[in-house]
Amino acid sequence: MELSELNVKKQRPVHLDLQTIHFPATAIASILHRVSGVIMLFAVGILIWLLNESLSSPEGFAQVQQWFDSIILKFIVWGILTALGYHLLAGIRHLIMDSGRWEEFDSGNKSAKAVFVIAIIFSVLVGAWLW
Repeated sequence: MELSELNVKKQRPVHLDLQTIHFPATAIASILHRVSGVIMLFAVGILIWLLNESLSSPEGFAQVQQWFDSIILKFIVWGILTALGYHLLAGIRHLIMDSGRWEEFDSGNKSAKAVFVIAIIFSVLVGAWLW
């Protein structure tokens, strides 16, 4: 046998074009659920620090109130609340899937898209409430 006969043709792509790969909504929902969890992990530190400042003294409370007039802090709090809302919605979706529902691809895809829509609506409502 020759060496060329031993080499089996491998159908591997020579160049992997990452722009042609599209994740299904279920994968995006799962990835965003993990990302929102990491955001909330860091957000806990910010929120505890703000709570500590506001409870330190009446002046500290007034200072935190003044900080909330800043667009930067409003944006940070909006991001935290948006991550919290998405994480809660996606977590409920995962719990429902763990109970044996929405496990098929079509129903899982629809539930993931529903979570996206509800999370966007929640995010807009939170933004309107903050500003």
